Amino acid sequence: MHPIDRQRRERIKRKRAENQHVVPAPGREAREARREATKGRGWFTRPPRLNIEPEVVPMEPRLDPLALRQNARRREREMEQNRPASRVRPAGVIWVSWRWVSGIMSIALILVLYGLLSSDLFYVHSVAVGGVDYLTREEVFRFAGVSQKHIFWIDPDEVEKQLEANANIADAEVHVGWPDPPVQIVIRERDPVITWEQGTDRVWVDINGTVMYQREDRADLLRVVYDPNETTAQIPLGLGSRIDMEVVHGALLLKSRLPTIDVLLYHPIKGLGWRDPQGWMAWFGIGDNMAMKALVYQALVARNKDALQFGEIDVSDPDNPVYTFLWRKGEQ
Repeated sequence: MHPIDRQRRERIKRKRAENQHVVPAPGREAREARREATKGRGWFTRPPRLNIEPEVVPMEPRLDPLALRQNARRREREMEQNRPASRVRPAGVIWVSWRWVSGIMSIALILVLYGLLSSDLFYVHSVAVGGVDYLTREEVFRFAGVSQKHIFWIDPDEVEKQLEANANIADAEVHVGWPDPPVQIVIRERDPVITWEQGTDRVWVDINGTVMYQREDRADLLRVVYDPNETTAQIPLGLGSRIDMEVVHGALLLKSRLPTIDVLLYHPIKGLGWRDPQGWMAWFGIGDNMAMKALVYQALVARNKDALQFGEIDVSDPDNPVYTFLWRKGEQ
């Protein structure tokens, strides 16, 4: 047998022996022996055999899936057992987790917040008020609208706007703090300059014409009475209503030029009027040129008072004064 064939057969035998599930057929060794005995008897002579050691190629055994899974689980258990401890806790020391600390702090903050929101100390029951002259502190407290409100929900700017919406308040400052009183209010009231009478209504009017509720009787204020004989629509008096600033300024200027005036009439067409103590009605219109109108009026009266009994004098146009008279004094 050729050495190469022999090596091949030996490898096949070893593979079969390793696999163990392949059984060699019976009689094969006998056939091999006879073949070796009769070798070289024929006319054909095989080349001499070479003493060459065959190369042995190791064969990997067949892998069992069940055994692989068992080996993997065994390695995992070994790694888990040999894993070092993540934390080393010294003996006698109590270990506190940061999760517990954060949880306790969260609960404490929730309790504090609940106390702030539910405690009666943080609800407004009274306010500190300053700067009042005509209004009372109770009225300012009512106008502010902060009663029984929590100080956390009070917006000072909104309270200031609500106070300044009142006709009697020109300016307001609101401060929110703690402790008691939690709300402090400082106001500046509008200063009335005239008293306006219209029908059964009597109100105050400031220098800008803003209508306010009359808080008390003030004899030092100039009275302006809407002409009761006038049937046209009267000026609406209410929240947010205003009187024409020319009317207000004209009344004050006229009062300064004619100090004896106590009461002025207002006519929607003729303007401001005054009943002279000598018995006639004088009309001055409106506007800021009351000084010129007063001079024209005084000159007209001084020139004609001995000759005429005036019925009405109108100097609303100082360049063209108009008057009526009842009789001439010399003709009586």
